[in-house]
Amino acid sequence: MKRQMLHDLIENAGGCAVTDGGFATQLEKHGASINDPLWSAIYLIKDPHLIKQVHLEYLEAGADILVTSSYQATLPGFSSKGLSIEEGESLLEKSVKLAVEARDGFWNSAIINPGNKYRRALVAASIGSYGSYLADGSEYSGCYGPDVNLKKLKDFHRRRLQVLVEAGPDLLAFETIPNKLEAQACVELLEEESVKIPSWICFTTVDGENAPSGESFKDCLEALNKSNKVDAVGINCAPPHLMENLICKFKQLTKKAIIVYPNSGEVWDGKAKKWLPSKCFHDDEFGFNATRWRDLGAKIIGGCCRTTPSTIQIISNALREKS
Repeated sequence: MKRQMLHDLIENAGGCAVTDGGFATQLEKHGASINDPLWSAIYLIKDPHLIKQVHLEYLEAGADILVTSSYQATLPGFSSKGLSIEEGESLLEKSVKLAVEARDGFWNSAIINPGNKYRRALVAASIGSYGSYLADGSEYSGCYGPDVNLKKLKDFHRRRLQVLVEAGPDLLAFETIPNKLEAQACVELLEEESVKIPSWICFTTVDGENAPSGESFKDCLEALNKSNKVDAVGINCAPPHLMENLICKFKQLTKKAIIVYPNSGEVWDGKAKKWLPSKCFHDDEFGFNATRWRDLGAKIIGGCCRTTPSTIQIISNALREKS
């Protein structure tokens, strides 16, 4: 049963699975230039082979879940590049296909290796927030303005969700959701589209206490807790030193599996479009803290912006050593 896949993966991983790390960060390490409104998704056009290579590097590092390169891939975004709707939809499909091909090729080689220490990874189709499409930093403020209502958000996300689901991922990953309204839109879309695969919905946070909009996580999680279409909830792209408190908070607010994949601790300036130094975690700190986060109740752990395959390898090794 498809709905059970994520829970089975967590169980097979000893109670805590590993998702991958910063996709755009690793693209940049290969010399990619992603200073573009499409961000890492521009490489679906420019160099899809590099996208596949990054997926493979995360699999080799021990990732149990690959997140596709579609975070900032939207039909309006592709349209602004002069692409047709059909071409945009084809690129969304390609984001899933590349991840599935990387996973299947890696797994086929792993199962003939007697020393294989890997699990067959799942592919999560990334659906970034409306703010990520705007590329104005609003996924870190939650301020979409008075003209953005529930219908507008659902209309914005609907066709992308349909195309990604039809492309055949194992699950959906809604990422950096900044407010209650968009969380509600995601839940309603899952219901209206009768999505059969598992999904997670991750918020981000600036203060470690509330959503970027200032709304409490208690309020934001209300609709998610009532939905049997949402299998995991949590936090992504927030500083790692906030995770411990947030896991404890979410444990009190939900019975869903909890997922955390923080950034390195650097702070993104959405207006200046650059990373600012802050309280930064080094890779070795991720290993120690990953076991702490697992022991507090996190069921899926990984990395977001400014983390790399080396970060994920350290997390994976730490969790496997002590599980």
